[in-house]
Amino acid sequence: MTKHKLIIGDCSSMKEIKDESVQLMVTSSPYFNAPFDYENLYSSYDEYLKVIKSFAEETYRVLAKGRIAVLNIDDMLVKGEKYPIVADATRIFIDAGFKYRDRIIWKKPEGYVRISRRSGVLLQHPYPMYFYPDNLLENIIIFQKGNYDYKSISKDIKEESLLDKKEFQENKWFLTLWEMTNVLPNAALEKGIAAFPEELPYRFIKLFLYKGDTVLDPFAGSGTTMKVARELGRNSIGIEIKEELKNIILQKVGFNGQTSFFNQEDEIEIIFKI
Repeated sequence: MTKHKLIIGDCSSMKEIKDESVQLMVTSSPYFNAPFDYENLYSSYDEYLKVIKSFAEETYRVLAKGRIAVLNIDDMLVKGEKYPIVADATRIFIDAGFKYRDRIIWKKPEGYVRISRRSGVLLQHPYPMYFYPDNLLENIIIFQKGNYDYKSISKDIKEESLLDKKEFQENKWFLTLWEMTNVLPNAALEKGIAAFPEELPYRFIKLFLYKGDTVLDPFAGSGTTMKVARELGRNSIGIEIKEELKNIILQKVGFNGQTSFFNQEDEIEIIFKI
């Protein structure tokens, strides 16, 4: 059986989670004032970076020694100004105590973006200095809390968590460029939510989390990370500030009382921050 915890509230404080009690963090934080998802959510870029700073520091506290934090994030163009979110978030996590381990580039299907008003400027003015590209990529930055003790896991747990080498090779997980299809706008359970595809937490849970371990998603959204964790026999903790998403998360993760293919002995605890 697996255990899951849904915390309704702000992730800037994770007092409901004990020190060094989770073994992986996978999330996609809100992108600064993204026009289609979080327009005017933050009064300033500095306010946004303070949110990243507080959740990075809390992630460092609750993450077990040697384990991994994964942040899906990207630079953002807002009202004609480009913000270096990836660079700033990387520095914030390093300042919180993490080691910068790796960066994966997520490439979306090319049909997802067509020539926009931004990139189309060059067609209207085919001269130097009019080039503005459309973005097909997102960054997935990976951090580690100190050094990992590879001898700390028993042989039995290692065997239970064995990776499929064929899956690893055929899907080219060994590259720093991952091609994954994004969640389409207004997909079932994702309306109004900037969700990442299940493939993203699936890969990182497989690559960094043993059976019986716990994954944390501080910006749970519709509960994608929690759902994949349950499917893979791992525990999860999700934090979501929007209370109206509670029932959507419960439905996606399979705790809405309907018959599902999940282990019926799995448990979920719901906590409302005071």
